[in-house]
Amino acid sequence: MNTTDKPLQLPLHISLRDDARFANFCAHGNELALHSLQQSINRQGESFIYLWGAAGSGCTHLLQASCHQAEPAGLSAAYLPLEELRLLGPDILEGMEFLDLVCIDHLQQVAGDPAWEESLFHFFNRIREQGNTLLVAADAAPRQLSIGLPDLASRLGWGVVFQIQPLGDDDKRRVLQQRAAARGMALSEEVARYLLNHASRDMNDLSLLLDQLDQASLSAKRKLTIPFIKEVTGL
Repeated sequence: MNTTDKPLQLPLHISLRDDARFANFCAHGNELALHSLQQSINRQGESFIYLWGAAGSGCTHLLQASCHQAEPAGLSAAYLPLEELRLLGPDILEGMEFLDLVCIDHLQQVAGDPAWEESLFHFFNRIREQGNTLLVAADAAPRQLSIGLPDLASRLGWGVVFQIQPLGDDDKRRVLQQRAAARGMALSEEVARYLLNHASRDMNDLSLLLDQLDQASLSAKRKLTIPFIKEVTGL
């Protein structure tokens, strides 16, 4: 990590999902993106990667997994979800360029905001000067975002761009069962299919639902069955 006398101005604490790891990311169709991110964390790949995909496709999982991966490597990292931090203003980026890894999520939330766009443009230049790694995610490709600042739009196209492909139903079912097993819960195929058919199909929402069901199952000391899920969630 590059050193400086300037103190880091860190934002409010943003918690990472503990289960957002490279090891449990179903990379079907996204193998190259996963490999490229891992190489970047190891300082052997691109210093700027842009991910895009529909909500629940896995962009957030990959950014948070990158931050998790940085810790055992002794690297400093920050995850910045702009849908949560947008109202704090772009000053939160000051000093972030001195971190080894910065992951900016939901870039579309500030597209068209002149103050944010200018700040992001200057931040992009600063982190490149420091030689540190920047990962960005949005719901659209760089040229499809409503970026008003031409210089920022140009910078976003400098890195490697990956469209993250969403999982099919079979992959989603397997991921749900794996994540349930990691929590010590048995999730049958029948129950997993029920969740996919009756709950949100967004993998982030499904992970949150598993958290809810895990707590309810522990409290009630009951297994995950369809009647129990109906009772807890109303699905």
